Amino acid sequence: MSTPTHRPDHDIVSSEPIATPNAPPPDILRCASMELVVTDLAASREFYHDVLGLVITEEDDEAIYLRSFEEFIHHNLVLRQGPVAAVAAFSFRVRSPEDLDRAEAFYGELGCRVERRAEGFSKGYGDSVRVEDPLGFPYEFFYDVEHVERLAWRYDLHVPGALVRLDHFNQVTPDVPRAVGYVEDLGFRVTEDIRDSEGTVYAAWMRRKPTVHDTAMTGGDGPRMHHVAFATHEKHNIIAICDKLGALRMSNHIERGPGRHGVSNAFYLYLRDPDGHRVEIYTQDYYTGDPDNPLVSWDVHDNQRRDWWGNPVVPSWYTEASLVLDLDGNPQPVVARTDSSELAVTIGADGFSYTREGHEGDDHDMPSWKQGEYKLGHQL
Repeated sequence: MSTPTHRPDHDIVSSEPIATPNAPPPDILRCASMELVVTDLAASREFYHDVLGLVITEEDDEAIYLRSFEEFIHHNLVLRQGPVAAVAAFSFRVRSPEDLDRAEAFYGELGCRVERRAEGFSKGYGDSVRVEDPLGFPYEFFYDVEHVERLAWRYDLHVPGALVRLDHFNQVTPDVPRAVGYVEDLGFRVTEDIRDSEGTVYAAWMRRKPTVHDTAMTGGDGPRMHHVAFATHEKHNIIAICDKLGALRMSNHIERGPGRHGVSNAFYLYLRDPDGHRVEIYTQDYYTGDPDNPLVSWDVHDNQRRDWWGNPVVPSWYTEASLVLDLDGNPQPVVARTDSSELAVTIGADGFSYTREGHEGDDHDMPSWKQGEYKLGHQL
């Protein structure tokens, strides 16, 4: 996926904090689904169903509805045929039907565009609210849903790389502190973040369910979607996916990993689908549900925050992400991040190249044979 062209009349993002509404936010349970627009439905079907093994709940000539093996709601992923690859909805399930009224009031007070459909915006979901949120992302909230068979016990259907849950989203936005304040008002809690010695926050991992995150706010040109993540049970499931892609001569879909993150402690693999949408396969983060769960803050110069083993990050990680759509189906303008601090030179989901505090740009603390690799990231 190529880097979107920035529109010259949208090159500055507001630095003003987003006002806190008087209306209470909807009570969000978890991230539940994503709707992706794809340009070749057959190719996407092969990637997500035939290769990754997501289960097809329903399909027609225009859309495919898929779910993971432990899911009981109609779908976790919608693939919809369209002219431009993009994200049409980041979908969250709420606790009660009344929370849809709260979503309308909360976003209405923020002055956001809000639409509600009693019949839902997609098959399998009932009454739903979609908004263009203050950051430009298309958010969806729903409660009523069609139940389907949970396949957790259908081991005759499981594949070695079985994907069991939708775990999280990762969103790219030009002003992370502003975004974090808004998402906290929406009821999310920060579990981990990346910051510098001055306290500037470069990325934050935020949750509703008791794991490390349901979504992350990460710095870069946006609004864009960095990745959507599906969980699997064990590291060996991720290795099995790599082996399968190699056997199918599809290893070109592997962008980064496998490896282990410092942030979240999770084992990961990043793939690119036929349109370039980034998909993370994710396992083994940790419980965060206690009210006094401690915040973990990583120094932006700590190379291990990004990859616990110190592996370099490929350049595409810092520059490429998926467009998002407005409620009319048009791509949202991409706003360039501009800042006079260190923030201006960090691009992507987790910031700097390989550096340590006090030695930025000094490679004396790494083996000489690695210096060329890490300098590539530093030059971006």
